[in-house]
Amino acid sequence: MRALDRVLIPELLDSLDPADPRAIRSRRDLVFIDAFMGNSRWITDSVAVSSVAGEGVVELGAGDGRLCERFFQTLPDCEITGLDLIPRPRSLSTGIRWVAGDFFQSLDSIRAGVCAGSLVLHHFSSEALRELGQRLTRFSFLVFSEPLRSPLPLAASTLVFPLVGEVTRHDMPASIRAGFLPGELAEALQLDPKLWTIREVTTLTGSLRFTASKRRP
Repeated sequence: MRALDRVLIPELLDSLDPADPRAIRSRRDLVFIDAFMGNSRWITDSVAVSSVAGEGVVELGAGDGRLCERFFQTLPDCEITGLDLIPRPRSLSTGIRWVAGDFFQSLDSIRAGVCAGSLVLHHFSSEALRELGQRLTRFSFLVFSEPLRSPLPLAASTLVFPLVGEVTRHDMPASIRAGFLPGELAEALQLDPKLWTIREVTTLTGSLRFTASKRRP
């Protein structure tokens, strides 16, 4: 199959008020999709075995806080920080730190060993990813799960349309078209291979799973 060019298409959920019923339905859809794809499980397992998790874990684009809660339950002695544009979720455990606002601005004040994210990096242009990569050098371990930009996941996404709302029916294929192929994330973030050990795997469910471990001096 011919490779897909990367195209950034604004996702509807990003422009909706969190209290909008369509946004609530879309977040519920994302929980269902995440359970099927297993992204949060994989990220949590990867962070749990990291030797630097004890220095703290920060999540980019923490959304409703579900992944932060998984970190908090798995690593109760570690400081967990969620970064997102939206206010702190009301149901979030009190032991989790939350910083609302643009994480491009707040990252420089964060001290942690691990930076993680699920389905967040594909929202950004090449220029923004280069800028983000500069800020990520303060961490020792990076772990991200992103859409695999491939015709097969794009075609398969239509199979779930009867089960999800209108926002997800738009945003799911949009996210795949904005996703990544193996090798692209490290290049987009401009991670120096002399300083980082990069590992990537793709899944049958359409994920690109990426980790970067900072090499010891």
